[in-house]
Amino acid sequence: MQAASQTHCNSRIQIEWTSGGCTARAMAQVLQQLHMRGLHDQLRQSPLQATALVYSLLLACPVILLLLARRCATSAAARKKERLLRMLPSPPHWLPVIGHLHLVGRLPHVSLRDLAADHSRGGLMLLRLGAVPTLIVSSPRATEAVLRTHDHVFASRACSPVTDILFYGSTDVSFAPYGEHWRQVKKIATTHLLTNKKVRVYRHAHEQEVRLVMEKTHEAAVAGATIDLSSLLSSYTNDVVCHAVSGKFFREEGRNKLIQELVEANSSLIGGFNLEDYFPILVKLDLFKRMLCAKALKVNERWNELLDKLIGDHERRLASQHGDEESDFIDVLLSVQEEYNLTRDHIKAQLEIMFEAGTDTPYIVLEYAMIKLMQNPNIMTKLQTELRMTDDCTDRK
Repeated sequence: MQAASQTHCNSRIQIEWTSGGCTARAMAQVLQQLHMRGLHDQLRQSPLQATALVYSLLLACPVILLLLARRCATSAAARKKERLLRMLPSPPHWLPVIGHLHLVGRLPHVSLRDLAADHSRGGLMLLRLGAVPTLIVSSPRATEAVLRTHDHVFASRACSPVTDILFYGSTDVSFAPYGEHWRQVKKIATTHLLTNKKVRVYRHAHEQEVRLVMEKTHEAAVAGATIDLSSLLSSYTNDVVCHAVSGKFFREEGRNKLIQELVEANSSLIGGFNLEDYFPILVKLDLFKRMLCAKALKVNERWNELLDKLIGDHERRLASQHGDEESDFIDVLLSVQEEYNLTRDHIKAQLEIMFEAGTDTPYIVLEYAMIKLMQNPNIMTKLQTELRMTDDCTDRK
């Protein structure tokens, strides 16, 4: 047990910290002192100390409200859930309100690995990340139980206000909760958008984008200039996906650059630290939601404007042949809209996740592959030899 004391106008206030947090006695004493002396008298006798005390109380108000709301909302089911959670192994060094958040460093995967090595039992460990209990799975046996035996229980992603805003209520194939809607959008993706036939159709466009990358690389090599490979690979994967999703006119008005910018904004929001993900109760108040999710709301407005324009162009394009091999993803989604009872927001959510997943994941894989080649010069030399042999065979033909 730790103790901290504060002298205020010759009166001693004792604050006790326990494993459960700050006791109510300290706050009661502070309030009693203000009541007995009066705030006006406090400010008149010692303005600096009284002001610091008032600011401390104001800062403590959100914490107090959270704790009170949590206690008031506690039901029999919640208490039963809490008893079950306490049975799981967990690091002992948790703090009031923030839980174990202070134990997670700048590299979360490294922090989780180290914490699991010290505190997990049977490959399971409970972390309280803010107000959200989080189960950490770290052994093959436990992973099999989660991903195979109890797959239906863990199939849905955790709810996130940010993804709800960005992906129109999380109605896309990636963030939609497990259920009938998810099965429908998954069926659309596997049977209409990502089939082998569709992949072969876009092969020519894919090869064209590869040639553009090679030309840029060759020009830089001839000029003896450095080249930002990360930027080049990111633009390449973005342009390939833009061609498949929105058609061959994706470079008009710089739309491919705008899509790349919005995809990067999405990645930053989804992968960053969002206070509302750890304290979901905050977004139930509209004022807090507008404050905490302001950036996500602005990004969603830009996506809305872009996607509405793309969909409108396709709807007005008389030459569009729905279901034809030359049709893009937007054409396909519009052609099955009535069959699958899709709203316009559903279509926009599917398009946005296609841009996001189709750009970000391949780019990361390509960049990582280049890093590994640079770290292993012998493998790079072998690959270069194979590529030159392939080019020589092609030239002979």
